[in-house]
Amino acid sequence: MRFFILLLTIALTSGTALTADELSDAYQKEYAFLKAQKDELTKRVKKEKLLQDKEVSKLQKKVKSLQSKYVALSKQVKSYTVKIEKANDSLTNKTSNKEITNSVIIQAKSLLGDYNIAVDDSKNAVAIDSMKKAFTDAVKLYSDLSSVTSSNGKFYLVDGTTAEGKVIKVGNIAAYGISNKVSSALAPAGNGEYKAWNVDTTNDAKAFNSNNQLKDLKIFIYENLDKDVEYTKEKTLQDTLDGGGTIGYIILVLGAFGLLLLILRVMLLTKSGSNVKEITEIVVNKAQNNKPDEAYDAITHYKGSTARVIRATLRNINRERAHIEDIVMENILNESNNIDRFGNFVLVLAAVAPLLGLLGTVTGMIATFDIITEHGTGDPKLLSGGISEALVTTMLGLVVAIPLLLLGNLLSGWAQNIKDSMEQSALHIVNIFEKQKS
Repeated sequence: MRFFILLLTIALTSGTALTADELSDAYQKEYAFLKAQKDELTKRVKKEKLLQDKEVSKLQKKVKSLQSKYVALSKQVKSYTVKIEKANDSLTNKTSNKEITNSVIIQAKSLLGDYNIAVDDSKNAVAIDSMKKAFTDAVKLYSDLSSVTSSNGKFYLVDGTTAEGKVIKVGNIAAYGISNKVSSALAPAGNGEYKAWNVDTTNDAKAFNSNNQLKDLKIFIYENLDKDVEYTKEKTLQDTLDGGGTIGYIILVLGAFGLLLLILRVMLLTKSGSNVKEITEIVVNKAQNNKPDEAYDAITHYKGSTARVIRATLRNINRERAHIEDIVMENILNESNNIDRFGNFVLVLAAVAPLLGLLGTVTGMIATFDIITEHGTGDPKLLSGGISEALVTTMLGLVVAIPLLLLGNLLSGWAQNIKDSMEQSALHIVNIFEKQKS
């Protein structure tokens, strides 16, 4: 096309030199040339398209082949993954089983070693065989320990002497000793030896020896024979008091002192409130006849707070009523000191006793923690002293406080009733004489 434009430009610039025929021939030649080029290009395009189609077809086949291989490889990878997971699980199980087996062997060696039964845990030993043997030995040991066996042996008596005879073992948890000296249940004496238990179990031992069954059986059950077991001791009141320590005895002394004061207070109140009704009746009979002097003489020999208050009332019976009432109240107040004697102090002791018990609790716990700091918690017997002091002092404080508080309040009520009865009797007599005057 560019060539055609160039020729056209040359033709136009060359003027009118070219004729119409020449211009036509030139166009035809150019057309023929261009057509030939078009045909050539068309052939080349078709050829290239064929080549491309073949190449695309070839590539598509290759892609399909690769896809098939990919799918096959994916399945193979998945299969291998499953196999690897199974292999890992199998390896884990085998490792776990090995650990369990080793753990069982170690435990079997530890437990069976106490009974002198060997368990092979060396590197050359087959673990499963060692475990099977351990189980076999354990079954045999269980059979032996769950049966009653008897053999000749010796054991210590309560007084420390040695007795020889038959030792009947109930597995490895209890034993009975039969000898000419004593037949008794046996307790550990330390170092694998036995001693007679300090409780009467003669019938039980003889029953075991003769294979008789008793309805109630006394037996001493122990864990091992390595440690000496202390004899059973019945705890007495003195043991309990000793457990409270110094503070416990102080509480008991206060309790005894409080009890003494209560007894004295009862005696004082009995004396102060005695013959109230009898004195009142005598004075009332005389007062109805308007004879205060005879009434006074009639109660002269009576003693006690009531008698003193009524005598003071009779001495001033001829005065004004307001003055008489003041005299009555004054005499009752004077007698109150004697009637209320020891009352407040008893209540103070009742309040102090539980506080001392609390003090004992604190000191006992401090002692316990000091022992724990020094010796640890391995032996509970070391802790028993402080705990005993803590609990016993609390108990003693309450035992002393409760009766003192209860009886102290009851006696305070009794004292108030005596004062009320004195006032009532005195005013009753005053009212009678006032009536006589009017």
